[in-house]
Amino acid sequence: MSRTPVHLAVYDSLADWETGHTTAWLARAGHPVRTVGPGRAPVTSIGGLRIQPDLALGELRPEDSALLILPGADLWDTSDDLAPFARTARAFLDAGVPVAAICGATVGLAREGLLDDRAHTSAAPFYLAATGYAGAGHYTEADAVTDGDLITAGPTEPVAFAREVLSRLGVYEGEVLDAWYRLFHDSDPAAYAVLHGAGAP
Repeated sequence: MSRTPVHLAVYDSLADWETGHTTAWLARAGHPVRTVGPGRAPVTSIGGLRIQPDLALGELRPEDSALLILPGADLWDTSDDLAPFARTARAFLDAGVPVAAICGATVGLAREGLLDDRAHTSAAPFYLAATGYAGAGHYTEADAVTDGDLITAGPTEPVAFAREVLSRLGVYEGEVLDAWYRLFHDSDPAAYAVLHGAGAP
């Protein structure tokens, strides 16, 4: 079954290990994954991968997307270059389209004011507090957090991040979602049988 595309933000220094589980399993479930760069020029990940964006940020519209994924990147901490991606996240959330941010991208959302009134997590409370944001009271010590249409996670939790996304988009739920997480996070061999029996790809 063909599903609405999901959009993965790509930019120089992006942390390429943080979204692999998310994009792979969304694609296997039928969601085309489209990359969105600052422009259409190639970008280079922190691991040296050269990525050619499918479209430029200015071409992206929330109504054409099922989800915007924002990975971490050194640039979130060292400049304001990625602020347009945080502003786009605001447009998505205002339109009722989910946004998933991990690691440094949570700093961008904090600066944009998107975490002031939503439960969220990140690498550590002090990491976000350095932005001067007003949402410290909503910080949650958890591997990943979903609050309505917003998903956040810290840099060491790519599997939990994917779990929240797969749940939010209805790819897996209940026992199957739990088995998926146990297989990829805990290496639980018993979980494979549950996934296989459920017809998971």
